[in-house]
Amino acid sequence: MNPSTTPTPPPPASGKATPVGIGLATLTGLRMQRTHPAAWLWLSLFVVALDQATKFLVTRFLELYDRVEVLPVLDFTLLHNTGAAFSILADASGWQRGFFVTLGIAVSLALVVWLWRLPRGEKFLPLALALIVGGAIGNVIDRIAHGYVIDFIHAHWGGSYFPAFNIADSAVVCGVLLLVWLLYRQERQSAALVSNT
Repeated sequence: MNPSTTPTPPPPASGKATPVGIGLATLTGLRMQRTHPAAWLWLSLFVVALDQATKFLVTRFLELYDRVEVLPVLDFTLLHNTGAAFSILADASGWQRGFFVTLGIAVSLALVVWLWRLPRGEKFLPLALALIVGGAIGNVIDRIAHGYVIDFIHAHWGGSYFPAFNIADSAVVCGVLLLVWLLYRQERQSAALVSNT
């Protein structure tokens, strides 16, 4: 192995540290540095599997528009969404199905390429990308198989209802929020470096 590419273990934390703790931290640091970011695609597969499994169960036990109260602020309601998030373009003439399938596949492929090219040792960015990929693929499967996305999680507060969503939507939203936070943090770090020079 080339010494210049040999990963270096992280420095031990300040304060009291046991030899076992230092050893575990070193092994964890080495493992993170050796792990290719594409390994996070297992998370994408997990999101797709969980999304499709929950949709399968909901369609077996609920009829369209059936409502089951889970919590005072949460219902399971089977809905079919032919549009995008928040039912955007749901009333279009049908062209949106091919458009959203193509868009979902294109975005997923672009994110997988981005993920594959990330340097080893990255942690949060691959997590964000993997969540988005899994969510996008989960909804693309619905559009190809049914022509619509199966939504069933229906949150509400009093008489105000939030648009229904599913596990795939949740993964996409979490991934996008994490991505925005990472970009914000990177911009703040860049601004701090500029102000210190």
